Amino acid sequence: MSRTLQLAGSFALLFALSSNASAVTFNIFTDPHPPMTQGTVGFTYAGNKFVGSVLQNGVGSLYSTDLNGANVQPFAPAVSLNSSTAEHFVAASFGLGGFPTSDIYAADGPNIVHVTNNGASSNTFVTGLAGEVRGITFDLQGTFSNNMLVTTSAGNVYQVNSAGVPSLLANVGEDVEGLDVAPLGANFATFDGQLIVASEGSGFIRAISPGGVVTVLNNGSLAGPIVINSAEELTFVPLNLGVSGNPLEGLYGANYTQNVLKADGSEFLGMQGDVIITSEIGGQVRNLHWNGTKFIVTQIGSFPNQPEDGIFVTPQMLSLTTPEPSSVVLAAMAFVAVLGCMRRRLVG
Repeated sequence: MSRTLQLAGSFALLFALSSNASAVTFNIFTDPHPPMTQGTVGFTYAGNKFVGSVLQNGVGSLYSTDLNGANVQPFAPAVSLNSSTAEHFVAASFGLGGFPTSDIYAADGPNIVHVTNNGASSNTFVTGLAGEVRGITFDLQGTFSNNMLVTTSAGNVYQVNSAGVPSLLANVGEDVEGLDVAPLGANFATFDGQLIVASEGSGFIRAISPGGVVTVLNNGSLAGPIVINSAEELTFVPLNLGVSGNPLEGLYGANYTQNVLKADGSEFLGMQGDVIITSEIGGQVRNLHWNGTKFIVTQIGSFPNQPEDGIFVTPQMLSLTTPEPSSVVLAAMAFVAVLGCMRRRLVG
């Protein structure tokens, strides 16, 4: 959340807006007021709940909701988070790369705090990063060894393993917030499997390879780099959109200071493999699509207030956080089968 909009200088703003683009409808998913007194900055899906953060330092900056956005209550109220901006970006783990399933990780200045899913215990997971943490996500594609990926205000991008050991992946020379890994098979130019990051100040969108090579997305020397003014949240539409049949699929975003908005997964049909980017100043929601020759930027909607962080809940996330039938459903089925056998014996 930058309070100053930096202009892109002489760089061209590529804006091939489609006049017949389908508008995406956002609805209120949850309003954390009360019991929270500040506006939401971070918001993430944690399997059995959603967890948000508000613009507040100290204790009481996290809250949770049920899967319908109801039952808002403070989450891990004893955890104290601090930063110069009072912004605490949050992400949940998905049981890959040695990380637990559905635990919460929250930005704490140059550190990251780990909180168990039930909020009962916490510990400092990462310390001493260069700059304050501006974004956290987990690599679900496997191209970054399923590690945690972190961006900072100093322009550093880190990989962090499950032991909490960070390693510098790249430095892009400016504040970085939004981040997501391009799905394998998305045909997102040549950047499938790479980390895509957004910088609010310049509006540049960059790709970072697992080897740390940084590429500014552009359409050639004449068109110049892609610029999304005031770029904030960045997330890919999954290739298997809708396959779960679960209504939780969709894009969730903090609408600071009022509430959290959601657009159902069905709103993004035809955009699979594209990246969705919000603009903090102006509230625009844009689709960035590679058409096989060049990148096309299309405005597909807007927030009524100020977009902050959020998440696209995907079928993969749902499959990783939903109990397997073997542990829940099959046990119940076996019990029913036993009852059935007993009944047959009684009536036979």
